Amino acid sequence: MDILKVDHIGIAVNNLDESLKFYEDILNLKCEGCEVVEEQKVKVAFLPVGDTEIELLESTTQDGPIAKFIEKNSGRGGVQHIAVRVENIEKAIEEVKAKGYKMIDEVPRYGAGNAKIAFCHPKGTDGVLLELTERK
Repeated sequence: MDILKVDHIGIAVNNLDESLKFYEDILNLKCEGCEVVEEQKVKVAFLPVGDTEIELLESTTQDGPIAKFIEKNSGRGGVQHIAVRVENIEKAIEEVKAKGYKMIDEVPRYGAGNAKIAFCHPKGTDGVLLELTERK
């Protein structure tokens, strides 16, 4: 599999507006938009850093994956996932599976920014939630 670059780092937050203040006021990053991804029960803000992004994620429900992550993390947010960009996500998924690693998503789905995404199971990645992403 050819990794093109680190696409983004996903950070779970309790309150997106409050978190944006730090990233914008202290780090001088500029939010380039927010969107809600209903399927993933999340509101997302994008902050470009060079040719990658920080992706802030706030749960839109108490039972969403981000809410569960924060609950497991003693009520605090933190780095939730790292995403790497691939040229062909279907091929990348098949390669991961062919080498004996488990995928959470065996078929790509659409995530924020209309990217095709699929998550590798953290049991095979030393506990890191690794997202494969393809953007056109």
